[in-house]
Order: sequence, then structure tokens, then C-alpha cells
Amino acid sequence: MDTPLTPSPKRLLSLDVLRGITISGMLLVNNPGSWGHIYTPLEHAAWHGLTPTDLVFPFFMFIMGVSMYISLSKFNFTFSGSYFRKLAKRSLLIFLVGTAIAWFSLMCFGTFDVSSDQPFWERFTSSVFPFDRIRILGVMQRLALSSFFASLLVVLIPSKHWLKAAAAILVGYYLILLFGDGFELTPNNIIIRVDTALFGEEHIYHGESIPFDPEGLLSTIPCLAHVILGVYCGKLIKTTPNLTEKISKIFIFGTILLFAGLLLSYGIPINKKIWSPTFVLTTCGLASLLLALLAWIIDAKDKKRWSVFFESFGINPLFLYVLGGVLSILLGSIRFFQGTEAVSIKGFIYNGMTAAVGNETFASLIFALFFISICWVIGHQLYKRKIYIKL
Repeated sequence: MDTPLTPSPKRLLSLDVLRGITISGMLLVNNPGSWGHIYTPLEHAAWHGLTPTDLVFPFFMFIMGVSMYISLSKFNFTFSGSYFRKLAKRSLLIFLVGTAIAWFSLMCFGTFDVSSDQPFWERFTSSVFPFDRIRILGVMQRLALSSFFASLLVVLIPSKHWLKAAAAILVGYYLILLFGDGFELTPNNIIIRVDTALFGEEHIYHGESIPFDPEGLLSTIPCLAHVILGVYCGKLIKTTPNLTEKISKIFIFGTILLFAGLLLSYGIPINKKIWSPTFVLTTCGLASLLLALLAWIIDAKDKKRWSVFFESFGINPLFLYVLGGVLSILLGSIRFFQGTEAVSIKGFIYNGMTAAVGNETFASLIFALFFISICWVIGHQLYKRKIYIKL
């Protein structure tokens, strides 16, 4: 006979593990050996559609919402001046860290044009302080904005209305997309028009055929619903004492969201780059189902020895993500001469891996795994010493 499920602990270890899975996934997809040689599942969907890579960021945002419920319960979901100051300070810090990474990347990969007719000081400041072309928004900035405004909504709106608020946000955003050509990747797209008007083309991501920021300001609106759905899942976890019932509720919640997203996708495409309403529902549903599965394996069946790797990422998630970003910039920008050719540290390692395995795409994956291993070694030392670096 199967052993009965044990009483629920105060904290589900599966939350940390899922958070760690998403952070390691973000590091994996952001750091291939070569962007020209990537296995298809490790690429984002070109526009409409969904790949495994498209899941890692929304999964993290969902878990952020789950953790938010646990944190806000300490304040009894009551708005106060001290709560607002603490929230604003943390959100501003995360936003500034994201901006600092964008600046550091531009500075490291920028060029100092010695042949320019500009005065030396102007050339120097343009290279070291490239504020005229720095990207304003990004992953960290989106986390900051989503966390700030979703936290305010959660404390200002009674919990019985959270799902209604999330639905209202998604419906309103859908109407904006519908009447603003938001589902088309053209200069007339409302997301592009808003970002261009507010920030200018120089401060927008240019990875698409036209200036388009997948972490744009307007497309951050549905992220509020994303976080609120995570908060509601946190409520199911926190207010359900029995572990069996807890897992069942998470599973049912995820199933409803997933089927709603998939059914509505016939009229509203699933699209990460515009964070479409169906993208929110589908990814929140999948995140809930994965959380339920992990809770059953780790917290109910107590099979957790395999999860230590992900725990090390899960207890300091934002720090390790930032560390990965900085390390990636350094490996790609620090160069040395190999013969007569200047090669980056990353290029040197990747070329060596390619020569060893004879396949550029496989070598690109090996490099990504190697990169994750470096971050894990640092994260695991923090984990063993119970050092928590909060952002």
C-alpha cells in the first residue's frame, strides 16, 4: 500500500525547487555557446506560438506571485506607509540593477573610436556612459514593475476579487491589442508605438526586424494579472492545511487555467513577446501543474535528494540571475590574442568544445551547461552556508 501523505510543512520545498528550475532555465537559454547554433526547444517562438524556452520567465513570475502571498501575509494584506516604502525601495533597487546590467553590457561591448574627430572626452563619455542608447526596460525592470503594481493591487483589492481583477486586466489588455494592431509585428503595433513615444527607438530592444521590446511598458500590464494568479495560488497553498487537498487544489487551478488558455488561443494567439492574455493563462496553468507535481514528489513523497541542485538556485534566485548576466558579459567582452586574432574567453571555450565534440550546436549546449555549473558552484556555497542575498 502507498504511504499516506504527511501533514503539510510550514513551507513547501517544492516552491524553492520550482524557483530554482526557472532560474537555471533562464541561465540556460540566455547563455548558449553561439546564438547561431541553438537547438529548437531552446529558442523563443519567432512570434505566435510557444516553446519550452518561452516558459521560464513566466514560470518565475508566477512563483514570484506565490511567494508574494506568503510575504504579504506578514503585513496582514494591509496598506501602510511603511509597507509602501519597503515595496517602493525594493522595486526601485531591482529596476536599477536591471538598468545597470544594460549599461555594463553596452560599456563592455562598446567601441572606443580612436579615429573619430570628436574631442577625447566626448569619445570617452560616449563609451563609458552610453546613456543616449541604453535600453530602458528588460527582464529585471519588468519584474520590478510587475511586483510593485501587483503588490499594491493585492493589498487594495479584497482577496475574493483577485481573480476578477486578473480577468479584468486581461480583457482590457486584449481590447488594447485588438484595436491597436497588437497581434502584428509592424511599426503600427500599439506596443511599439507606446515604447517609441515614451523612450525613443535608441532605448528599445532591436532584436527583431524592427525596434520592438519584448519587455515593453504596455505589455507589462498583463504581467500584473500573471502575478495576481500566482498570488491566488499562494492563497490556496497557505490556507489549505492538508497536503493532499493542497496539491489537489493547485492541480485543479492549473488545469482550469491551462484549458482556458488553450481554448481561447483559437481566437487570441499565444504570444510571449506581447505577453498575450492566452500566454498568461497557459503558462500560469502549466506552472501550477508543475508545482503540484513537484509538491507531490518532494513534499508528499519526500523524494528530494535530486532537488538539491535546484534548491541552490532557488534560495538566491535574483542574485544568481544577476551574477549570470554579469558573468556572461565578462566572458563575452574580455579578449586576448590567440595568434593574430583577438578571441573572447567565451569564444575560446566554445571553440575548444566544438573541436572536441565536432558539432557546433551540441557544443553550444555544452557551453550553456558549463555556464550554469559555474553559477551553481557559487550558489551552492551560499546555500550550504545559509547565506541569503535579497534584492
